[in-house]
Amino acid sequence: MTELKHEPFRTLHLEHASTVDRVADELRRAVFDGELESGTPLRELAIAASLGVSRPTVREALTVLVAEGLAMREPNRGVSVATPEADSVRDVCAARLVLEGAGIRQWRSATEEQQALVRSTLAAYIAAIESDASYQELNERHLAFHVSLVGLTGSPRLVAMQENLVVELKLALAQVDRIRRNAHDQADSHAALVRLLERDDLDAAYDFLVRHLADAQGEIVEALDLT
Repeated sequence: MTELKHEPFRTLHLEHASTVDRVADELRRAVFDGELESGTPLRELAIAASLGVSRPTVREALTVLVAEGLAMREPNRGVSVATPEADSVRDVCAARLVLEGAGIRQWRSATEEQQALVRSTLAAYIAAIESDASYQELNERHLAFHVSLVGLTGSPRLVAMQENLVVELKLALAQVDRIRRNAHDQADSHAALVRLLERDDLDAAYDFLVRHLADAQGEIVEALDLT
């Protein structure tokens, strides 16, 4: 039997990768729960000492958060928790209206599976609220519902665009929910939108979405005192 000359996977380290994931998860939790506010410096040495891991592990975890938009890296200043900007919030909400509005317009022609996903993501969001889930989970469930609206278009590319957009709003929405404690109100609003879809009143559903996103934009800008 010919002896293998190479072991291409010998450098893989599952335990190390899992540690990076756990550090990233803990940092996300701290950000969404308000323990780390916008602008807070994320010092590698301090985080490593607090979590009992190496600085390279923390560095990799911070790279993940930067890629997700939850943190920002600046030359000569290091990494800090991201700070939402008013213009970005407005631009993202405008883009979301285009994508989610297109989904609502396609409700009648959407497949049963696509429609069912809208219902199931709403149900998951409501269940998370009723179970007193963390702000991070509420945020994920909330945004998953909005992604499902774009899924009604049947376009994977549009869904991917929406997923990229909502990443930019995760931090801002979590902060607003924390400040205003308004997750229940958000769920009621989403349920009202789905009822309009179920009644096949797409014009009213679209108008509802316009108001909903405008209100969300205003809440974010006001609550976070953005200019």
